[in-house]
Amino acid sequence: MKRNAFEKGLRDGLPICLGYLSVSFTYGLRTVENGLPFWAAVLISMTNLTSAGQFAGTDLIVAGGRYLEVAVTTFIINIRYMLMSLSLSQKTDDTMTTGKRALLAFGVTDEVYAVAAQQPSVGASYLAGLMALPYLGWAAGTLVGATASGLLPFAIRSAFGIAIYGMFLAIIIPPATKSRPVAITVLLAAGLACLFRYTPILNQLSGGWVIIICTLLAAGFSAWKFPIPQEGGLQG
Repeated sequence: MKRNAFEKGLRDGLPICLGYLSVSFTYGLRTVENGLPFWAAVLISMTNLTSAGQFAGTDLIVAGGRYLEVAVTTFIINIRYMLMSLSLSQKTDDTMTTGKRALLAFGVTDEVYAVAAQQPSVGASYLAGLMALPYLGWAAGTLVGATASGLLPFAIRSAFGIAIYGMFLAIIIPPATKSRPVAITVLLAAGLACLFRYTPILNQLSGGWVIIICTLLAAGFSAWKFPIPQEGGLQG
């Protein structure tokens, strides 16, 4: 039974793995181009497994950001995984130990959560299978991108640089077109980012703290303006 659940998880995780290859390839390519060694890029991917957090954190490292700035920025960006893990814990069976829960929580990503949340219930074997290939794909893509950095022409390397932005647009546009609160949150965050970018005094603030402030302000405003009622669903 456990073997069947693991194999089902592998099958469900294969499309996620294939999607991760291109984005992690871009991450490895960009990280090495910014001066970090290839092994550092691979180590970061194997110990983080978070696209947005890794891109933002690595940019801060390259820019000479302080440890506190990097830590707080990546924490804010990745805090959604805590909520996803709490949600998935409601679907796990009673046989899953605390140790297994803590270990499997490492592999929770947006896509893994989306697939697991559709299951009536999830066990440790299924989640392990679901997370295995995406994890390997993320690490392998980073390795290939990092080692291929010196082999690809500049034009191709530059083109890969927009992959992460394409992924972000693919994440935010569909829900923004269907939900007014989501659209307002996205526009507010973008407006605040532009404000910090083009205001003479505010543009002196480092990128990491700008991300933190914009995230907290946009999310805080939306949480106040569009609270989720008890029966579920966003107001507005």
